Amino acid sequence: MNKNTIVKELKKVTIRFTGDSGDGMQLAGMLFSDASALYGNNISTFPDFPSEIRAPQGTVSGVSGFQVHFGHSKIDTPGDHADVLVAMNPAALKISLQWLKKGGTIIVDIDSFTEKDLAKAGYLTNPLEDGSLSDYQIIVAPITSQTHEILKDSGLDNKSIHKTKNMFALGITYYMFDRPIEITEVYFEKKFKEKAGFAAANKKVLRGGYNFAGNVHAIERVIVPPADIEKGFYRTVNGNQATAWGLLAAAEKAQLQLFLGSYPITPASDILQELAKHKALGAHVVQCEDEIAGICTSIGASFVGNLAVTSTSGPGLSLKSEAIGLAVMMELPLVIVNVQRGGPSTGLPTKTEQSDLMQALYGRNGDCPCIVMAGLTSAGCFESAYMAAKLALEHMTPVILLTDGYIANGSQPWKIKKVSELPEIRTKRVAKKTGNHTPFMRAEDSLARNWVIPGQKDMMYRIGGLEKDYVTGAASHDPKNHEKMVKTRDEKVKRVVNSIPDIEVVGEQSGDLLVVGWGSTYGHLLSVVRKMQGEGYNVGLAQFAYINPLPKNTAEVFSRFKKIIVCELNLGQFVNYLRFTLQQFQYLQYNKIQGLPFTQEELKKEFSNILDTI
Repeated sequence: MNKNTIVKELKKVTIRFTGDSGDGMQLAGMLFSDASALYGNNISTFPDFPSEIRAPQGTVSGVSGFQVHFGHSKIDTPGDHADVLVAMNPAALKISLQWLKKGGTIIVDIDSFTEKDLAKAGYLTNPLEDGSLSDYQIIVAPITSQTHEILKDSGLDNKSIHKTKNMFALGITYYMFDRPIEITEVYFEKKFKEKAGFAAANKKVLRGGYNFAGNVHAIERVIVPPADIEKGFYRTVNGNQATAWGLLAAAEKAQLQLFLGSYPITPASDILQELAKHKALGAHVVQCEDEIAGICTSIGASFVGNLAVTSTSGPGLSLKSEAIGLAVMMELPLVIVNVQRGGPSTGLPTKTEQSDLMQALYGRNGDCPCIVMAGLTSAGCFESAYMAAKLALEHMTPVILLTDGYIANGSQPWKIKKVSELPEIRTKRVAKKTGNHTPFMRAEDSLARNWVIPGQKDMMYRIGGLEKDYVTGAASHDPKNHEKMVKTRDEKVKRVVNSIPDIEVVGEQSGDLLVVGWGSTYGHLLSVVRKMQGEGYNVGLAQFAYINPLPKNTAEVFSRFKKIIVCELNLGQFVNYLRFTLQQFQYLQYNKIQGLPFTQEELKKEFSNILDTI
């Protein structure tokens, strides 16, 4: 380290990488995140990219961003506003400046600030010259021209050279925050093991950016020490990876074959792609021609004794609704993973939302109950997927697991689990007749029927979408039997309450305000509640991972607080569910529907206003 360089130490920092969709900002952000995690920092990330495959170059509609929050202390969100903004062109600067703190640092590629590029972004004057950025520290770097100069003798064509300029920007940030550059060089060697020239080029440009920063004496170096975390083996995962691995672990624990029938859809496709990598672990993956075929193949796989899963996003869940009803009627275990996105229809396919809850709860014909769960964090999707599989297998009914684009694409450190550490999974699987077992014999506690594997001569039974006789499983049109079966399927889901944990309150266990959330809003709500507790406010947080049924102590928890506010990224689906499920309470609500997560700033303002009236 240069002794003349100013050095300061911070507990946490947020960086936002932005540029054109083709500028490699997602990769740059991911590599910085990985380097920080391996360095020992806690991290949380937020990839933010447009839905167009390639929007017009240089326009605000084509800006792709990646925000990473890393630190010495616990990190629960990717940060509201960045300390450092990397802007590869004027459009990236214009659309992303709102997410930079006043006094923050902007790193710009001066080569892209031409009159043509400024006009595309909608600038009438150059913001680097007109004084509009006087509140920020500006680092002007000739990123594009320096990249071409570094690789002029590499033998690569101009297009290939141009693609490496993101590594120059990354090198600058590595210098600023003392990131270990060797970790990323190993990544290049693995990624381009068949193309040594590309590996060498990216290494050279990365070091070029690092050295450039070292020679610019105005750049202040910041040290963010490693976090003091529980010992163990960690790796960085996003929510889709964690979901896939949780399903693999459940299949291993239950000693079953894992089957996924699915159709690609943003932002759920990575689950399909991740499981397809693990044939060696017994995963069977079928990419079907449509959503309906995906779930129907999974129902067939469940019928013959597999842990069956189908994955999708909002519009795909709509298409699967009839087949979910079939699985409910057949009383077969099935996990449906729905990675929510902005809707309705195609909506905002690359943006996050929590708008599929009512569809998960009620989006089928007839009285057709399903267990409904939600993932809370990117890393926590492992446990959520595992428990979804456990409940489906033990209670012989479909489980809908709701995640969303924010936690599916976002990353966190995850402590690697051993299968031996995970809860037992006791299936109702019957592969050979013993005693007086019949296909529709039910457990007294759970009402789950036997899971009879077909092919047994003395255990044959009829399956399909018609109503079943309670005892034999044969098709039945008897009115009283139908009522009994409807109530049985409903009661079976209600009794799952005995298999799920009570809801826990973070912070104050009783008092003025209870903040209620579900799913991926956990990190933001937790951060705000902890901050306000430190300021002396009497506030607690109840975050729901189990939605149908609700934990058995929900009403008791709600009764301890003067006011309850339900926060969610939709118009109020969970709060309305609570209003007719637990009608004895009054609920306030706070909603956001912008394709973005909450910010801590807006939540704190809302909670403070409520507490000031008590």
